[in-house]
Amino acid sequence: MRSFCTGNFFSFSAGMPRMAIFSLVMLGLAACGQSSNEGDEAASAKPAAARVLTIKFPHVTAPGTPKGQGAERFKQLVEERLGDRLKVEVYPSGQLMNDDDSMDALAFGEVQMIATSLSKFDRLTTKFQVFDLPFLFPGLEVVERFQAGPAGQELLNELADRGFQGVAFWHNGMKQFGGPRPMNDPANAKGLKFRIMESDVLQAQILQIGGNPQKMAFGEVYQALQTGAVDAQENTWSNIYSSKFYEVQDYLTDTSHGYLGYLVAVNTEFWQGLPADLRSELNDIIIEVAEWVNDQAADINEEMKQKVADSGKSEIVELTPEELTAWQEVMRPVWAQFEEEIGADLIQAAQAASN
Repeated sequence: MRSFCTGNFFSFSAGMPRMAIFSLVMLGLAACGQSSNEGDEAASAKPAAARVLTIKFPHVTAPGTPKGQGAERFKQLVEERLGDRLKVEVYPSGQLMNDDDSMDALAFGEVQMIATSLSKFDRLTTKFQVFDLPFLFPGLEVVERFQAGPAGQELLNELADRGFQGVAFWHNGMKQFGGPRPMNDPANAKGLKFRIMESDVLQAQILQIGGNPQKMAFGEVYQALQTGAVDAQENTWSNIYSSKFYEVQDYLTDTSHGYLGYLVAVNTEFWQGLPADLRSELNDIIIEVAEWVNDQAADINEEMKQKVADSGKSEIVELTPEELTAWQEVMRPVWAQFEEEIGADLIQAAQAASN
């Protein structure tokens, strides 16, 4: 077994459960406090000006999406302002690893930063499930108020002791349903195989409308739709366009039933180990980039929606107020199903952001 603390990590069998891996990681992190003095002394002997730290930042979406653009802007600003001390390597479109692997890699310290869907943290905390509740957030402005409030800010630190220090929330957009038939009526979803992210709430949501949920990695969705392995999916307009889902979906229904956003997280040990002045400057850049991403997320999605419409390859279905109400009523029981796990106070705080 090689040292966890020096960056040479434990060897695990391919079949080992992820939660077991996380438990071993936490034990390794605890051991670091007992064995890192020698390494710290060696590092301090090297002149600070000569050390350029690297932030590896993998993600799975295309460069033109809100996340893709945010990652590139982060890289640009860091290298403009802190290039003598930090460099950023961005790996878009799953080039380096998928979301699940990036979460493991962040916990291990193999990468330093991720921006992973909030739904992906389902296996680590039930609190983030609040973001998946259908029709809880009427729009991105409500999400932003909730995330900026006390309850939302507390969530940034929810997983810090497990290797994930939250530093910001990024929006992608509101999700729409795509499928082989219009979904202006919830009954039209019955019997369809829906691709979903790994989220118990999203699974319950699809079961609630009579669909068959299939948890699947983002990079596999296009082919699954093309071959009929799944019939339907939910996603934002930016992802639907950039990943060309509209080419293999006859109908896209503008339901805006759910929120897709990301937790921007850094490896806790890496973050705490930065010199205070560097961490402060980096945090300022992170805040600036988050504001930039979130300010333009809605515009990007509207632009992508128009491009889908202009393609003529998929019909966009708009809901009437009555149809929207029918959707809301059908899905509302999912809230009660997860109220105890998420916490009634957290759901209430999210609702209060609408006022």
